[in-house]
Amino acid sequence: MVRLTRIYTRGGDAGQTSLGGGRRVAKHDLRVEAFGTVDEANAAIGLARLEAEGEADEMLARIQNDLFDLGADLCTPEGGARADQALRVSQAQVRRLEAEIDGLNASLAPLDSFVLPGGSEAAARLHVARTVVRRAERLIAALGERESVNADALVYANRLSDHLFVLARTLNEEGRRDVLWTPGANR
Repeated sequence: MVRLTRIYTRGGDAGQTSLGGGRRVAKHDLRVEAFGTVDEANAAIGLARLEAEGEADEMLARIQNDLFDLGADLCTPEGGARADQALRVSQAQVRRLEAEIDGLNASLAPLDSFVLPGGSEAAARLHVARTVVRRAERLIAALGERESVNADALVYANRLSDHLFVLARTLNEEGRRDVLWTPGANR
């Protein structure tokens, strides 16, 4: 599907980049911000995977691949050139996240407070990734107010942040190492 023979093209030297359909836009275009932030989330998940093993690592590997799908989806505007050939995030990917969330959450005690990022190295890294995904979600939502965006792309980002939260709790010894917020504790 993709073959990279040259890493640099000089095409972006003037502050523009090409979308999936070939249209040139500014590198600070909202669409570029959205898929660029998805790429950043993918890198943060890559760091989290250094601390993950077994099923958690397998889930994160699938998610990293999905994030490339999401980036490709966002890179190719709906209704534009090549839109009919574009890779789009699907309901099946969302449903897989939901099934994994439900499976992980079944072994966790209900929360009585908000969870502060931390506990274990793996959980802390997943919380960083979760916040980057939340930023990507906000950018996708903003983009969707200006242009047509695959609705499943936004749903996927929303569900993914939930997934990373539940997985962080799971990797925090099934919530036993969660650091809970104590409202007003330091007044």
